[in-house]
Amino acid sequence: MHKILTTALIVLAGGAWADPVGITPDMMSATVETPSGPMEISRIQDNDNMVSGEWAQTSRPCPNFCIQPMTPAEGVTTIGELELIAMLQDPDAMVLDSRVKPDFDGGAIPGAVHMPYTEAADRLGELGCEPDFEGFICEGDQVKTVALYCNGPWCGQSPTAARRMIEAGYPAEKIHYYRGGMQVWRMLGLSVTGE
Repeated sequence: MHKILTTALIVLAGGAWADPVGITPDMMSATVETPSGPMEISRIQDNDNMVSGEWAQTSRPCPNFCIQPMTPAEGVTTIGELELIAMLQDPDAMVLDSRVKPDFDGGAIPGAVHMPYTEAADRLGELGCEPDFEGFICEGDQVKTVALYCNGPWCGQSPTAARRMIEAGYPAEKIHYYRGGMQVWRMLGLSVTGE
């Protein structure tokens, strides 16, 4: 009876629901801490949901929107959605949204910290590095493991941030790159802030 009622409510609300949409077979959702409190990451349950608008656009002009390499710099580890969700739940890690403010304000991955690619190399103190006359000293256990993302596989903001951070002294092995970015995150129907 409960499933019939739930199905009827979803159909009445305009959604098409057939089967539950999990993140993995064993994980329907993940809870992450955000500055405004815990937030749940899950997938959109409408089995007919489709990506639309700018996130469905496939052919942006190159330059500026060239396909990015799998690894933006030597020593950086490229990760997928499951690894990113695990990092969002890890209090010793930080997920950094490297996009410009209007993009971040338009919706972000829950729990991500906004650190635009233009500021990343100057904000290493927030990641556990010590200021030095020539930049930063990034040594020891206090240096955070980070994951950077931007708009998608064609977006150069997070690869640029990673390279600038390394040039400023951040250890490459502490940097992870979520290459799929917001485009793939949205394509998979995962939760986005502000929606």
